[in-house]
Amino acid sequence: MKIIVISPSKTSETETKTVTQLFEHGLEIFHLRKPSMSTNEMRDYLNSIPAHFHNRIVIHSHHGLAKKYNLKGIHLTREHLKHKIRNWFRLRMIKMRHPGVIVTTSFHKLSGIYQNNKKYDYVLLGTIFDALSEKFNAGYNEHSLRAAIAKSCTPIIARGGTNSGNVKTCFELGFSGMIFYSGIWKKEKPLEEFCKIVEECLALKSTKA
Repeated sequence: MKIIVISPSKTSETETKTVTQLFEHGLEIFHLRKPSMSTNEMRDYLNSIPAHFHNRIVIHSHHGLAKKYNLKGIHLTREHLKHKIRNWFRLRMIKMRHPGVIVTTSFHKLSGIYQNNKKYDYVLLGTIFDALSEKFNAGYNEHSLRAAIAKSCTPIIARGGTNSGNVKTCFELGFSGMIFYSGIWKKEKPLEEFCKIVEECLALKSTKA
């Protein structure tokens, strides 16, 4: 199961240092989501991370930087998807010019899974869990999630309210991975929490094997 970390929308002084530490401890995919960040600011952010980790980064904006920095891929946001013709052309050009770059997006309803037709390398689905109760949010339940994930032609990543406490639930439902935000960044020691999640996933994997 993929373990993905997404950045906070606002940048702290120690953020890129923490991201680098996460990479050093095995993080395979990092989603860089900074809605208010300019192109130059994103360049500075990327430059502050060792170049050999750039191929693990997926950016949500300023997609033109993906090739220049040898990034893993780009993420199409809800705003990108509003423009269907432009989005179709964007996807076509990306795949033609940069065949090694992955393309991801987010679904906010289960209907998105059924309508998807293999355009994306994986998709984020959420918000799955309520951050306070840690139960499923309205619109999601065990039966509907299992059915949708089983029929999906694309790997589905659980998003929203994910933490070390619900790794087992996501694993049993059949998610291909989990993306962590508050479950990492709102912890006093993000690196320790990340290592805890990795250990939990490894334990579940060994049990299934």
